[in-house]
Amino acid sequence: MPTVVIAPFNVATFPEGGGHLWVYLQYVFGLRQLGCEVYWLEAFRSKGRAEREAAALATFRERMQQHGLGGNCILYLTHSKDPSPEAPREYLNVKRDEAEAIFERADLLLNFHYGISPGLLARFRRTALVDIDPGLLQFWISRGQVRVPRHDVYFTTGESVGALGSKIPDCGLNWIHIHPAVCLEHWPFRFDPSAEAFTTVSAWDASDWIVDGAEAYENTKRVAFLEFADLPGLTRQPLELALFLRQERDLIEKQDLERRGWRIRHSRDVAASPELYQAYLQQSRGEFSCAKRSCMKFQNGWVSDRTLCYLASGKPAVVQDTGPSAVLPNGEGMFRFTTAEQAAQAFETINADYERHCRAARRLAETHFDAKQITANILSHALKDTEWAGARSESASQPSPTPTLASPAPD
Repeated sequence: MPTVVIAPFNVATFPEGGGHLWVYLQYVFGLRQLGCEVYWLEAFRSKGRAEREAAALATFRERMQQHGLGGNCILYLTHSKDPSPEAPREYLNVKRDEAEAIFERADLLLNFHYGISPGLLARFRRTALVDIDPGLLQFWISRGQVRVPRHDVYFTTGESVGALGSKIPDCGLNWIHIHPAVCLEHWPFRFDPSAEAFTTVSAWDASDWIVDGAEAYENTKRVAFLEFADLPGLTRQPLELALFLRQERDLIEKQDLERRGWRIRHSRDVAASPELYQAYLQQSRGEFSCAKRSCMKFQNGWVSDRTLCYLASGKPAVVQDTGPSAVLPNGEGMFRFTTAEQAAQAFETINADYERHCRAARRLAETHFDAKQITANILSHALKDTEWAGARSESASQPSPTPTLASPAPD
């Protein structure tokens, strides 16, 4: 079976981001289900904060061990946010020659790090880029804001990237469309009719602006949620946001949201580890979430990897409409809103037949976002000169079983 090295971005240096780790674990688990040998390759950027960095590394190594990657994790050291043209020289947990021997025998590098070193890419015989920021990545490339080294294959989770009439350019690249992934076995169905709040976990403020000629706009979740600040006044459904709050202004806005009827938690309290993150989502009644303004501008048909975790757990999702989609429904298991009134009506519809919408949410994850099927599709395109050419593996194409009711997830 193939040996696949995946290259995530900013996991080791972000220990409080339990949900961020899950983004990449979904692909690890999917590849393992297909029988692949999987390695984790990541840059660790040092800023000279020895104590904080040592703690982050210890947490990261413990999590890699927990998920069976302790002996299959390769960390290399960088000191700049700008990629080096050369291959890494300093490794934190393996010898350089050992790391490079793994690169040379690997069948594929599955890369999520857009600014990876060209010298590192050259160590692999086959490379594939995975775009999980559809619209934004192509915008950055087309404006020269990001320089992506050449890969053999390019995948995107955006349905409209490069499509006829799309607002997203293809940048002269042949984009292969895939769905984002969730591992169904690691995110089982959890039905709990007593669950109370629709929740989400999100960043809040950031220095994230889109600048395109004369147009400039703040592209943060903060702006997105504030547009729907009065939603609690339109519904009896409890709504809770777990936010990554850092600045004094964040706390002022937290108090304002609470006065309007929102429940606000700090994400560190509920999602600082992969286990806490999973428990928080699975103890929720469903998800309510907004999308960044760029998603509406680009009409990218985007769905969050976090939303997939809710769906797989049998939690209905009420999420902002990000454009036409061939797979995202509106009205059963998932509701896509453009106005606060539509979101409020969605809660009423879900609660009127909660079990049906829970089962529909799980079916949606099984049908379109199963990590085993997604990764088989990736391999069939990326390893076109192997047994994967032209088809998914037989095991990956087997339908998932219909979910049965299970006990609520333990506290």
